[in-house]
Amino acid sequence: MAAGAAAGAWVLVLSLWGSVVGDQNITARIGKPLVLNCKGAPKKPPQQLEWKLNTGRTEAWKILSSQGGWDSVAHVLPNGSLLLPAVGIQDEGTFRCRATSRNGKETKSNYQVRVYQIPRKPEILDPASELVAGVPSKVGTCVSKGGYPAGTLSWLSDGKPLIPDGKGVSVKEETRRHPETGLFTLQSQLMVTLARGGALHPTFSCSFIPGLPRRRALQAAPIQLNVWEPVSVEEVQLIVEPEGGAVTPGGAVTLTCEAPAQPPPQIHWIKDVSDLEKGIPLPLSPSPVLLLPEVGPQDQGTYSCVATHPGHGPQESRAVSISIMDTGEEGPTAGSVGGPALGTLALALGILGGLGTAALLIGIIVWQRRRHRGEERKAAENQEEEEERAELSQSEEPEASESNAGGP
Repeated sequence: MAAGAAAGAWVLVLSLWGSVVGDQNITARIGKPLVLNCKGAPKKPPQQLEWKLNTGRTEAWKILSSQGGWDSVAHVLPNGSLLLPAVGIQDEGTFRCRATSRNGKETKSNYQVRVYQIPRKPEILDPASELVAGVPSKVGTCVSKGGYPAGTLSWLSDGKPLIPDGKGVSVKEETRRHPETGLFTLQSQLMVTLARGGALHPTFSCSFIPGLPRRRALQAAPIQLNVWEPVSVEEVQLIVEPEGGAVTPGGAVTLTCEAPAQPPPQIHWIKDVSDLEKGIPLPLSPSPVLLLPEVGPQDQGTYSCVATHPGHGPQESRAVSISIMDTGEEGPTAGSVGGPALGTLALALGILGGLGTAALLIGIIVWQRRRHRGEERKAAENQEEEEERAELSQSEEPEASESNAGGP
């Protein structure tokens, strides 16, 4: 009666803990029960069998006889199978059973037991905010905790495995084991050097590969990062139209800032840049194009553009000069007085010159008229003198003839 109750209890245990296994290589999850079948043993007592264990718990072979037990580690069931109620890391090893049937046939069973523990789902800690093309950049650290055996961590980019080569891809790994549970914690830090012109938003993920075959890999949640392509100062180009930056008064000038960074950086403008001063920031929208529709004296000066990417220092272009040409044919007069002032001055000088010329002409005419009048007056006076002389000569001639007639 008692034997029947015990057998019923073991049947219940087996139904709860799973089916009996008979493979030569056994894997069991840590903390779960494991039943090893003793092949060839009679299903019911009396039985002639012997279990021998060589595991991490033993220094030599441990022998268990029929219906024997080893504390809470292992028990021989009524059917001759060996039960391990809660498998641990120390239970890894070799299990052997030798059974003799009632007709005297001997059967041996041999098992190699390995245990495993599924770790937590790996995760990527301290992910980078962005990556810099052409520069070694840290992507993040993949962490897997609580696994056994240790297993490995691997990285993927856009679904493709990343193979460490010490150049474009490098991995720094660390493995720690808990002193009490014996479970492993894995860390893998990924560094990449991305080529210019690649994907702007690559996706990275890591996976845990179990140390035992036929076990499914665990994937971490992927992260998507932005890639920034740095631009040197020489590569920030400032193009001015018209070429040379010289325009007529009221003309239009277009400045275009070309910074081939990805993603595109923010652009701001600076006026009157010199070697000693930083210039005056212009309160304009961050546009790569600056339009001066009607250039006046206040628009003259030197201009440069500054490309700024979040998290990186600004990069400034070379300076270009904007100037106004005068109304003559002399060409541009960079840094001189503005065009409207030149026009006003030229107009004033022209008016003054015209007035002077007119005054000179009027003076010449008046002088000529006065000279002509003087000559006419002198000629009249000469004529009067000659007439007087003629009259005097005529009056003297009769007197002379009278005196000659009254002589002896």
